[in-house]
Amino acid sequence: MSRKDRSAPTPTDVGRRLALVMALACGVGVANVYFPQALTPLIADGLGIAPATAATVATVTQLGYAAGIFLLVPLGDRVPRRPLITGLLATTCAALLVAGLAPATGLLLAAGAVVGVATVVPQLLLPMAAGLVEPDRRGSVIGTLQAGLIGGILLARTFGGVLGEHLGWRAPYLVAAVLTGLLAVVLGLALPGGAPAVHDRYSTLLADTLRMLRTERELQRSVLFQVTVFGGFSAAWTALALLITGPEYGLGAQAVGLLALIGAGSMFCAPAAGRWVDRLGPDRVNLWCILAALAAAAILAAGSLGGAVGLVALAAGLLVLDVAVQCGQVANQARIFALQPEARSRLNTGYMTCAFLGGSAGSWLGTRAYLQLGWGAVCALIALTAILALAAYLAGRRSGQSDRVAQPQRAAISR
Repeated sequence: MSRKDRSAPTPTDVGRRLALVMALACGVGVANVYFPQALTPLIADGLGIAPATAATVATVTQLGYAAGIFLLVPLGDRVPRRPLITGLLATTCAALLVAGLAPATGLLLAAGAVVGVATVVPQLLLPMAAGLVEPDRRGSVIGTLQAGLIGGILLARTFGGVLGEHLGWRAPYLVAAVLTGLLAVVLGLALPGGAPAVHDRYSTLLADTLRMLRTERELQRSVLFQVTVFGGFSAAWTALALLITGPEYGLGAQAVGLLALIGAGSMFCAPAAGRWVDRLGPDRVNLWCILAALAAAAILAAGSLGGAVGLVALAAGLLVLDVAVQCGQVANQARIFALQPEARSRLNTGYMTCAFLGGSAGSWLGTRAYLQLGWGAVCALIALTAILALAAYLAGRRSGQSDRVAQPQRAAISR
């Protein structure tokens, strides 16, 4: 059992201003994982390598992110979060500088992996915010931070594509290093202090994460929903850069960034999704999101037509898919943060590690599907992931009532 610290921060410590600062931090932090997806053609040309090899930079960064979540985020329950967060941001800043100055693929891949490992700050901020508000505001605050996260994920591709197109693929890495360094200073001043929730050994924290993945049914359900839908999301965005710059459209990397701007509209849905979760529960929101992902696959299939019709279909399909993934994320995290208050970082560790392993697999499968079978195969992959999520949802309905009864009991025991 975890040894709790009774001096941990109490609820209602997060005002609107601090929530917005934390949301901005989530966006800037997570953008470092995603802007390389828009740079694949530019990196290939700049270093003289194959597009598939250049796409590995994005995949390796996502794998590093998954590893960082598993290895570092559990420390959020064990050590004060403010110095942990600022230290990780400083490390990310240094790795981005190395990546931007890398003369060859090997060093770029290594630096990209370090960026992924260290830039896990959003996954520390989300459980931190969940612990600083009352339960009836949790979905709303998570939705606010998730909106920042969405903005970072989607606008990162605009940032990378536009800046890379005009100044070369190195420029986004160097600018991101400066922004990350500034973010470290801002968070060092803005975040509240507080004692850690537990005093367990590091090995115990990691073991607890694995144990909860085995035993917490609601965590397992959230993982299944996100792994499947997020895998399709990653497949779509990784393959999109190859489609847009290929013979069907013949556009530059900047076009990928402009499509991401359209998808950024989904960031305005996340706070609403948080309110729906507070009112209706996470399961209802998850079902809507899974069905939306399935619809997005059908819309995106028209992108293979090319021309203006194809571009409109891509924009519409990506917007629907982005809304599905990001609103589903709000529902999933609201569900898991209600399980064990003293273990929120570990719960988020298990959840997000699995999610980004799914995202990395989706990026890899999406690239291979496109290169071997074309855009239609990518859309089929997105549909398959949504069908798997729907199957997991329907299977969970049979035991859903007992899970909802057990959840308040676990929360009461934790208190």
